[in-house]
Amino acid sequence: MDIEYLERLIALLEANDSLSELEIEESGNRVRLAKFSSNAPAMRTIYAESSPVAAAQNPGQQPAAPVSPAVATAHEVRSPIVGTFYRASSPDAPAFAEVGQHIEKGQPLCIVEAMKLMNEIESDATGTILKVLIENGKPVEYNQPLFQIKLD
Repeated sequence: MDIEYLERLIALLEANDSLSELEIEESGNRVRLAKFSSNAPAMRTIYAESSPVAAAQNPGQQPAAPVSPAVATAHEVRSPIVGTFYRASSPDAPAFAEVGQHIEKGQPLCIVEAMKLMNEIESDATGTILKVLIENGKPVEYNQPLFQIKLD
Protein backbone atom coordinates (compact mmCIF):
# COMPACT_ATOMS: atom_id res chain seq x y z
CA MET A 1 0.00 0.00 0.00
CA ASP A 2 1.34 3.42 -0.82
CA ILE A 3 1.18 6.58 1.28
CA GLU A 4 -1.32 8.33 -1.03
CA TYR A 5 -3.73 5.40 -0.64
CA LEU A 6 -3.36 5.54 3.15
CA GLU A 7 -3.93 9.31 3.12
CA ARG A 8 -7.17 8.80 1.15
CA LEU A 9 -8.36 6.22 3.71
CA ILE A 10 -7.59 8.62 6.57
CA ALA A 11 -9.44 11.45 4.79
CA LEU A 12 -12.45 9.14 4.30
CA LEU A 13 -12.53 8.31 8.01
CA GLU A 14 -12.13 11.96 9.04
CA ALA A 15 -14.83 13.16 6.61
CA ASN A 16 -17.47 10.69 7.78
CA ASP A 17 -18.75 11.39 11.34
CA SER A 18 -20.78 8.18 11.47
CA LEU A 19 -17.72 6.05 10.65
CA SER A 20 -15.54 5.31 13.70
CA GLU A 21 -13.41 2.45 12.39
CA LEU A 22 -12.17 1.20 9.02
CA GLU A 23 -10.19 -1.98 8.34
CA ILE A 24 -8.91 -3.11 4.94
CA GLU A 25 -6.76 -6.10 3.99
CA GLU A 26 -5.17 -6.11 0.55
CA SER A 27 -2.25 -8.05 -0.95
CA GLY A 28 -1.17 -9.40 2.43
CA ASN A 29 -1.20 -5.96 4.10
CA ARG A 30 -3.74 -4.93 6.72
CA VAL A 31 -4.66 -1.39 7.68
CA ARG A 32 -6.98 -0.53 10.57
CA LEU A 33 -8.01 3.07 11.23
CA ALA A 34 -10.02 3.99 14.32
CA LYS A 35 -11.14 7.20 16.04
CA PHE A 36 -10.49 7.42 19.78
CA SER A 37 -11.54 9.63 22.69
CA SER A 38 -10.55 13.29 23.00
CA ASN A 39 -7.68 12.60 25.44
CA ALA A 40 -6.02 10.33 22.86
CA PRO A 41 -4.84 11.28 19.39
CA ALA A 42 -7.77 11.83 17.01
CA MET A 43 -6.95 8.72 15.05
CA ARG A 44 -4.70 5.72 15.43
CA THR A 45 -3.68 3.40 12.64
CA ILE A 46 -2.65 -0.22 13.03
CA TYR A 47 -0.55 -1.39 10.10
CA ALA A 48 0.92 -4.86 10.06
CA GLU A 49 2.70 -6.57 7.20
CA SER A 50 2.12 -10.28 6.86
CA SER A 51 5.66 -11.02 5.70
CA PRO A 52 8.38 -11.31 8.36
CA VAL A 53 11.10 -8.67 8.48
CA ALA A 54 14.65 -9.99 8.39
CA ALA A 55 16.75 -9.03 11.40
CA ALA A 56 20.07 -7.29 10.81
CA GLN A 57 22.94 -6.25 13.06
CA ASN A 58 22.90 -2.61 14.16
CA PRO A 59 26.55 -1.51 13.97
CA GLY A 60 25.93 1.60 16.11
CA GLN A 61 24.37 -0.37 18.98
CA GLN A 62 26.08 -0.11 22.37
CA PRO A 63 27.24 -3.34 24.04
CA ALA A 64 24.63 -4.72 26.43
CA ALA A 65 25.08 -4.53 30.20
CA PRO A 66 25.69 -7.83 32.03
CA VAL A 67 22.46 -9.78 32.59
CA SER A 68 21.45 -12.71 34.75
CA PRO A 69 21.84 -16.23 33.23
CA ALA A 70 18.02 -16.65 32.98
CA VAL A 71 17.71 -13.40 31.03
CA ALA A 72 20.80 -14.16 28.91
CA THR A 73 19.10 -17.26 27.48
CA ALA A 74 15.76 -15.50 26.93
CA HIS A 75 14.26 -15.00 23.50
CA GLU A 76 14.22 -11.36 22.42
CA VAL A 77 11.44 -9.70 20.45
CA ARG A 78 13.06 -6.91 18.42
CA SER A 79 11.68 -3.82 16.75
CA PRO A 80 11.27 -4.27 12.99
CA ILE A 81 11.30 -0.48 12.48
CA VAL A 82 12.51 2.84 13.91
CA GLY A 83 9.80 4.68 15.84
CA THR A 84 8.18 5.38 19.20
CA PHE A 85 7.34 2.48 21.54
CA TYR A 86 3.87 2.26 23.13
CA ARG A 87 2.80 -0.54 25.48
CA ALA A 88 -0.95 0.06 24.87
CA SER A 89 -3.26 1.11 22.03
CA SER A 90 -4.17 4.38 23.81
CA PRO A 91 -3.06 6.21 26.97
CA ASP A 92 -6.02 4.92 29.00
CA ALA A 93 -5.92 1.32 27.71
CA PRO A 94 -4.17 -1.53 29.55
CA ALA A 95 -0.75 -2.68 28.30
CA PHE A 96 -0.77 -5.43 25.67
CA ALA A 97 1.71 -7.50 27.74
CA GLU A 98 2.97 -7.43 31.33
CA VAL A 99 5.97 -9.07 33.01
CA GLY A 100 5.02 -12.59 34.12
CA GLN A 101 2.19 -12.85 31.57
CA HIS A 102 2.01 -15.95 29.38
CA ILE A 103 1.81 -14.98 25.70
CA GLU A 104 1.16 -16.92 22.51
CA LYS A 105 2.88 -16.59 19.15
CA GLY A 106 1.07 -13.90 17.15
CA GLN A 107 -0.27 -12.09 20.24
CA PRO A 108 0.18 -8.28 20.14
CA LEU A 109 2.90 -7.06 22.52
CA CYS A 110 3.15 -3.35 21.75
CA ILE A 111 2.88 -0.66 19.09
CA VAL A 112 5.75 1.14 17.38
CA GLU A 113 4.66 4.42 15.80
CA ALA A 114 6.51 5.39 12.63
CA MET A 115 5.48 8.22 10.30
CA LYS A 116 2.04 8.53 11.95
CA LEU A 117 1.37 4.81 11.43
CA MET A 118 0.83 2.61 14.46
CA ASN A 119 2.60 -0.70 13.80
CA GLU A 120 1.35 -3.53 16.00
CA ILE A 121 4.27 -5.74 17.02
CA GLU A 122 3.30 -9.37 17.61
CA SER A 123 5.14 -12.05 19.53
CA ASP A 124 7.12 -14.42 17.34
CA ALA A 125 7.23 -17.05 20.11
CA THR A 126 5.13 -18.61 22.87
CA GLY A 127 6.31 -18.14 26.44
CA THR A 128 6.33 -15.85 29.48
CA ILE A 129 7.35 -12.18 29.46
CA LEU A 130 10.53 -11.85 31.56
CA LYS A 131 11.28 -8.20 30.94
CA VAL A 132 10.02 -5.15 29.07
CA LEU A 133 13.20 -3.47 27.83
CA ILE A 134 11.80 -0.12 26.66
CA GLU A 135 9.98 2.58 28.60
CA ASN A 136 6.57 3.62 27.25
CA GLY A 137 6.77 6.58 24.84
CA LYS A 138 10.52 6.24 24.22
CA PRO A 139 12.14 6.03 20.77
CA VAL A 140 13.36 2.67 19.47
CA GLU A 141 15.83 1.79 16.75
CA TYR A 142 15.60 -0.88 14.08
CA ASN A 143 16.39 -4.33 15.54
CA GLN A 144 16.45 -3.00 19.13
CA PRO A 145 15.27 -5.57 21.70
CA LEU A 146 11.82 -4.72 23.10
CA PHE A 147 10.90 -7.76 25.24
CA GLN A 148 12.60 -10.81 26.71
CA ILE A 149 10.54 -14.00 26.72
CA LYS A 150 11.18 -17.30 28.49
CA LEU A 151 10.22 -19.84 25.84
CA ASP A 152 7.85 -22.72 26.67
